[in-house]
Amino acid sequence: MAFKYARSQEAYDRFSAATNLPLTLLAVLWLPTLVFPLVMNLPASVVRTFDLIDLVIWLLYGAEYLIRLYLSPSRTRFITHHLVDLAVVVLPVLRPLRAVRLLRLFNLSRAAVVLVNALTRVRGILTHRGLHFVLMGVTGIVVVASVVELAFEQHAHGANIHNFGESLWWAIVTVTTVGYGGNYPVTSGGRCVAVVLMLVGIGLIGSLSATVASYFVEEKADEEKADLSCRLDRIEQMLAQALARQDKSG
Repeated sequence: MAFKYARSQEAYDRFSAATNLPLTLLAVLWLPTLVFPLVMNLPASVVRTFDLIDLVIWLLYGAEYLIRLYLSPSRTRFITHHLVDLAVVVLPVLRPLRAVRLLRLFNLSRAAVVLVNALTRVRGILTHRGLHFVLMGVTGIVVVASVVELAFEQHAHGANIHNFGESLWWAIVTVTTVGYGGNYPVTSGGRCVAVVLMLVGIGLIGSLSATVASYFVEEKADEEKADLSCRLDRIEQMLAQALARQDKSG
């Protein structure tokens, strides 16, 4: 779709929006193929499979990088502002040049670069509509609730929450609505804290769902706006050419 239009910011934005999520998922899937061979003794067949997956994903990243470079209105600015993406593409090219003893360091550096790339792409979703502020707020509430819960439960009769670690673990599983049940409040005050965390957890899940849905809906809307803008530009060009021919004939 991106190549239907001339090199422009609109075409670049549309292509980036279309590939952002798939490449983020690929980056997450890519990490095990880089890390597992370093920490596990894998059969040769599995290693070859991982090498093949590594090659395919690297080719996809390379193609995506080159297409974005082609579409970018300012290629110099694109290169200087996407050094992590460039590193993901360039590092495998240097593979034959490394010494065997540097294999582990090389692969670890690649894993780190891929992880940074994935986090950079995920940041777009996390910063959409202030979601990162919501997550920061929930984190603060969990920590404060852990402290308050420990104050209620630490010396209570029959309590099973005796230190901050257990209290923090309880707060996390409560706010995420998992609730393993190994730790639970026995005091009235502790149960009130639990109710607050449950409500916060329900709100958090709702916010996450709404924000992610909104992100993709707006992404689709932006793509349609870019498409409409390109069509209007072409119509204006056709009208201008028609008027110019009319003026010449007149």
